Amino acid sequence: MYVIVIDETKCNNCGECVKICPNDIYKIVNDKVTVGDTTECSNCQSCISMCEPQAITISEI
Repeated sequence: MYVIVIDETKCNNCGECVKICPNDIYKIVNDKVTVGDTTECSNCQSCISMCEPQAITISEI
């Protein structure tokens, strides 16, 4: 299981992580990217590669 954190000071809410995530972890709610069910995360890190440096961090519990 993973903890996913979006750094709001680095995330520009472009939504690219929502589009690229193969497990639909991310959603846009009220024009902000949010994290949904992290139990579905496979740690593929596609979201990290699409976003601004350090906008998203994934840590294993």
